[in-house]
Amino acid sequence: QVLLVESGGGSVQPGGSLRLSCATSGFTDIDVMGWFRQAPGKEREFVGAITWGAGSSTYYADSVKDRFAISRDNAKNTVFLQMNTLKPEDTAVYYCAASSRRVLGDTPAEYDYWGQGTQVTVSS
Repeated sequence: QVLLVESGGGSVQPGGSLRLSCATSGFTDIDVMGWFRQAPGKEREFVGAITWGAGSSTYYADSVKDRFAISRDNAKNTVFLQMNTLKPEDTAVYYCAASSRRVLGDTPAEYDYWGQGTQVTVSS
């Protein structure tokens, strides 16, 4: 059974930081892990992605570049999203996703498996 479980969400003041984790299990053909977010009334939005195999290429949305960083621990089958200098507009449910396509996709349709999401709220 394929499983992705996010954790680490919560509430933080503007300018603060959070680190999300995504623990994965049950699959062996994943090439890319991505993070997306969805705010109320809005479409799911790409945040960033990282390759899973040899090397470690990353790709970020312009809105989070230089503030967010994705990393991975292959031994623990876990991917992380470090979020710094958070802004109120970063408030959303954050999802991790897995893709078997060897491209750093930035649309939900390019991902095969999804976690249940974790809420991030940035507010003073």
